[in-house]
Amino acid sequence: MAAYCPRQLYYARRDDTDRSPPPVHETARALAGQYDALAVASDAALATYDLAVEPPEFRSNLAVSRDRHDVSSPAETAVFLRGKDAHGRAAKVHHDPLAPSLVTPGSPPEAGVWEPQAVRATAAAKALSWREQTRVDHAFVEYARHGVVRRVDLTTRKKAAYRRALRTARGIDGPPPRIHDDAKCGACEYREECGTKTRTLGSLLSFGDG
Repeated sequence: MAAYCPRQLYYARRDDTDRSPPPVHETARALAGQYDALAVASDAALATYDLAVEPPEFRSNLAVSRDRHDVSSPAETAVFLRGKDAHGRAAKVHHDPLAPSLVTPGSPPEAGVWEPQAVRATAAAKALSWREQTRVDHAFVEYARHGVVRRVDLTTRKKAAYRRALRTARGIDGPPPRIHDDAKCGACEYREECGTKTRTLGSLLSFGDG
């Protein structure tokens, strides 16, 4: 949330908002655990799932993803990772090589992943690295309802974005500046009260699926 809108994070913390993901997140996680079966399912069978695209497109996307990234057989699932600076739940942890997967019900960009997801994926990789006391070079973001899996390499740029988000999350002791983004603000539950001063707080950046 710090990467998406620091002000929204401030209000959520102020109200101690229940940030449990909506049911569609559970749907995405369930799909992410069935790639092997979904890859060979018929159109009729795929139509019974809550996919974000039509069955033929989903199957094509999944075939491409499976050729590029092996995320179907994780060593661990639904793993809570606590790192030096960040913590949260990763949908999967892969071994050999080590990498976490975050699962989202949302839509992928044309290439790569959305910046807030890159920050969360970087946070997950760093937390896994802290747990294992070894280097983790990448993570995955799984757009499970689209059958799309994207790899996030921990480049210098992505690490810098993560550090900025971490500083933002740690430094929030009052409402951060408004972002003036109609697309983000229009869907925000705090849009009517945005700008109200409230008590101070501070905590670590947490990450989670999607």
